[in-house]
Amino acid sequence: MSFERPYFPIIYVRGYAMTGGEVENTVADPYMGFNIGSTKLRQKYPKSVVRHVFESPLVRLMKDEGYRDTFVDGSELPADAELPARAVWIYRYYEDASKELGSGTRGEIEGYAQELLDLVNALHDRYVPGDREQHGANSSAFRVYLVAHSMGGLICRCLLQNLSRNDRRIDKVFTYATPHGGIDLRGIGNVPGFGVNQSDTFNEKRMREYLRLSKDQSVQSLDGAFPEERFFSLVGTNHDDYGLAKYAVGPMSDGLVRIANAYVADTPRAFVHRSHSGHYGIVNSEDGYQNLRRFLFGNVRVDAFLDIEEIMLPAAVQAEKDAGHAIRANYLVDVIARVRGARWDLHRRTSEEGSAVLVDYDRNVRAKQPVHLASAFLSNSARIDMTRPTLGFSLDIGVQVPEYEIDGKPFWKRDHYDGGFLFRDKLNFEAACSETGAWSVRYGWDTTSPNSVKHTATADNPMPGNWVFLLPVMQDTRPGLRATLRLETRPWNEAEDAQ
Repeated sequence: MSFERPYFPIIYVRGYAMTGGEVENTVADPYMGFNIGSTKLRQKYPKSVVRHVFESPLVRLMKDEGYRDTFVDGSELPADAELPARAVWIYRYYEDASKELGSGTRGEIEGYAQELLDLVNALHDRYVPGDREQHGANSSAFRVYLVAHSMGGLICRCLLQNLSRNDRRIDKVFTYATPHGGIDLRGIGNVPGFGVNQSDTFNEKRMREYLRLSKDQSVQSLDGAFPEERFFSLVGTNHDDYGLAKYAVGPMSDGLVRIANAYVADTPRAFVHRSHSGHYGIVNSEDGYQNLRRFLFGNVRVDAFLDIEEIMLPAAVQAEKDAGHAIRANYLVDVIARVRGARWDLHRRTSEEGSAVLVDYDRNVRAKQPVHLASAFLSNSARIDMTRPTLGFSLDIGVQVPEYEIDGKPFWKRDHYDGGFLFRDKLNFEAACSETGAWSVRYGWDTTSPNSVKHTATADNPMPGNWVFLLPVMQDTRPGLRATLRLETRPWNEAEDAQ
C-alpha cells in the first residue's frame, strides 16, 4: 500500500484510569474516550456557558478528513481485510487490567509501551507486508501518527526514548495535557515514588527510569530520540472546571497537570483554556481538535516572536535608573491566536487565566533575547471560508505594566494602576501563497483598521520556502514599548521524507 502524505493511520492512546471502576468504564468504551464530544463552551466573558456542539475528535476526523474506525462485526478489521490508510486505531492497553475482559492485573508503563510498539509492528506488517523485515524501524514505506491524552503521552515517549529510538515510522506525535514533567501537588511537590495503581508513573525519578534519562537531564527532554519539531504539546490552562484534584494541584494548571509540566522541551506547543478532562476537557474540545488537525494535515507553520527594542519606563522609575539604581521588572504578555471566522482560540495565554508569557527585563530587553509568543500550524483545506484563497488569522497582544523593583524593593507610586498595559492591540493577517511559492502577508491593527488589513508586511526569504515578515509594534508613550513582531513561516507536510 502507498500512503498519500499527510494522511497516515492514527493510533489513539488514552490516559490514566485510577480506580477499578474507571478501568471498567474505559474498556467498555470502543474508542477509549476519543469519541466523546461536548455541547458546553465556556464563554470568555462573563464566563457563562453557551451551547456549542463539538461532535468529538473521532467524528470530526471522519467528517473533515475522511478517516474511519477499524471495527467490523464486533471486532477489529480481520487479517485478510483491506486496511484503509485513513484509519483511527484505538490502543486498548487497559483491557488486561479489567476483571471482566482480562486478568485484572495492572501492568507497568514499560509493558504498555512494548505493547504499543507491538501494535505499530503489527500494523506495519499488515499495511506493507515484508517491508519491516527488510528495513526495520527505518522503513520509508510505512508511517503512523500517535495521538495521546495524559499518561498516554508518557507511554508514547517510553516507546520512543526507551524501546525504539529514532523510529522513523512514527511520523508525528500529538499529546493532550500530558504530564511531561510529572505531576506536582501544591504544598507537597512531586507525587511520591510509591503509590497505588502505578501512580508513581508521574514521579520524576520513576520517569527517568522508563524514559532512560540521567538524573542531570530534564524529564521534559526527548534526548534526541525523536525530532522535536514533529512532537506537539497541547497545554490546558483551565483548572476551575476540573474535579477535586484541582484543590491539590492549584491554579496555573488544567486541574491535574501544571502548565509548566505539560509540554516537552523545545517542541511546538499551544495553550488552550480547557481542563484536563470532563465536559470542558481538552480532548473533547474544538480548540484541541483544530490544533490536532492543523498539526497533522496543515501546510504551513508560523512562529511569532517579539523582538523588544526598548521598553520606556515611567518617569519616576527612569529617574531611579539614571541615578544608578538597579531596576527589575517581569512583564506579563497576553497573546491569543485565532483563525478567521472561528469561535474558538487556536492558542490562548492570558494573565487572568494564569498562563501569560513571562518577559524578563534583563534577559529579553537588555540582552535582546526574543520572546516566543506562539507556534501555530495553518491549513488551506481547514479554512472556514473556502471562497477566500487567503489564510486569515489574528494575534491579540497585550503587554502589562509590571510591578517595578528598585534595588530589590517594590517601587510603588500613587499614579500606578494595577492591570494597566504598555501595549494592547489586535493584529489581523491575511496570508497568500503565489504559484511560485512566494508568501505575502497583509496586516492591520484593530485600533486603526478594525477587523481588516491594509498594510503589506516587509518580507525576507532567508531559505527556499521559508519566509520572515517584520511588523512594527509601538506604543510611543512613557511607559511604552518599541518592538518588532517577527513571523517566521515555513512549509509543513510538503517533503515526502520530512524526518
